[in-house]
Amino acid sequence: MGRNNLVGSWGEALAAEYLRKKRYTLVAANYHCRFGEIDLIVSNRKYLVFVEVKLRKSAKFANAFEYVDSYKQNRLRTTAELYLSENPTNLQPRFDVIEIYAPDGMQTNRPEIHHMEDAFQ
Repeated sequence: MGRNNLVGSWGEALAAEYLRKKRYTLVAANYHCRFGEIDLIVSNRKYLVFVEVKLRKSAKFANAFEYVDSYKQNRLRTTAELYLSENPTNLQPRFDVIEIYAPDGMQTNRPEIHHMEDAFQ
């Protein structure tokens, strides 16, 4: 596993723990299909949430959320549609973005986490 994959996995683990503390249940991590990948899929009583995790050292150039452009949103939607066709649910689907700012990378003691619910339709 390369360094970028290791750092990405660390960020996704932070996001999963953050969501667990907010009473979400982890359904899947790194769901892959021919259309793309979804970092985390979590649920609560009302929603099945498809989560894109963005890890950055800072927002100096742009907020992490801004990297989830319309192209990425369309890929996430298509991937989620395939997931839902294979895993039917009565829960309402939702797309969230979690930004994690870790200035010292994996050595950051207190990464800053921003959770944007219903980030795009």
